[in-house]
Amino acid sequence: MGQTVVQEGETPDFVGCVLSGLLRMQKTLADGRHHIVGLLVEGDIFGRVFGGATEFAIEVATDAEFCAFPRGEFEELLMRSPDLDRAVMLNTLNELDRARDWMIILSNQKITGRIAGFLLLMVTRFSTIDHIVKARDGGIEIRIPIGRQDLAHLLGTRPESISRALHALQDDSAIRIIEPNLIGVLDLSALAREAGEDEVDGIRSVRELLKVARLDR
Repeated sequence: MGQTVVQEGETPDFVGCVLSGLLRMQKTLADGRHHIVGLLVEGDIFGRVFGGATEFAIEVATDAEFCAFPRGEFEELLMRSPDLDRAVMLNTLNELDRARDWMIILSNQKITGRIAGFLLLMVTRFSTIDHIVKARDGGIEIRIPIGRQDLAHLLGTRPESISRALHALQDDSAIRIIEPNLIGVLDLSALAREAGEDEVDGIRSVRELLKVARLDR
């Protein structure tokens, strides 16, 4: 973990597709600090098709595997294959959706609200990724796939604040801390309220969410 796949400002000669695990997108700020601006998960494509420098570094966040295709050959295939072109377009739209989600999460002034929004994002956007979200005993368990330091960078705070926020949500009976990075969702509505939403995509209960996310099988 921690290996750099693409350097910030580099123009890679390949296009990558994540097979398993997570990669993080990291931006260097003007004052030299590093800030994680997003995560790449299974099925995500990275590397600028048809040229251009990458505006952030891509690093390994967990044990991960990815395929790398020579960019020139990938671009030629893209021009000849409508199905591949559609897949790349859908990947781009998914990235835009997640970027909007991150913006909403980070706009919350309370750290508990950011954590609540992050947990909801794990369930609604990452539910099909292996080992992150699981149904257990009629409820949902979320395994946070990155360490506290990375999570703190992602949410614009400190690791100590992440711990306090998680315990505050547990005290409010919204979640249960099973392990430091394993969280049980007890009250979906309470999480949504803390995140500043009335509900999650029209879903009001954990049971409904299990069905929508197809975790009840």
